[in-house]
Amino acid sequence: MQHRFERISIQTPRHRIVGVATLASDGYRSRLSDLLNAPERDFISLTDATVTELGGDREVTQHEFIAVHRGHVVFAVPLGEVAAPADGAIV
Repeated sequence: MQHRFERISIQTPRHRIVGVATLASDGYRSRLSDLLNAPERDFISLTDATVTELGGDREVTQHEFIAVHRGHVVFAVPLGEVAAPADGAIV
């Protein structure tokens, strides 16, 4: 299966998470909505992620990988395709 990489922003009640999701290049599972609504997955995997707290001091942390539980997602938006990771890793 061919893959593409999309930078997405996920908002939870307490954080904004921006990272790279791996999606199918076309067809089923090629859209962000497919990733969010997949019944077989409880977590959304992101690489190269930045987590920003929404309240208080707005602490920012960087993570090579993060898994976000779908139940915590308030909304998500695609930010555009990005190049494949240098190491070829697919999450």
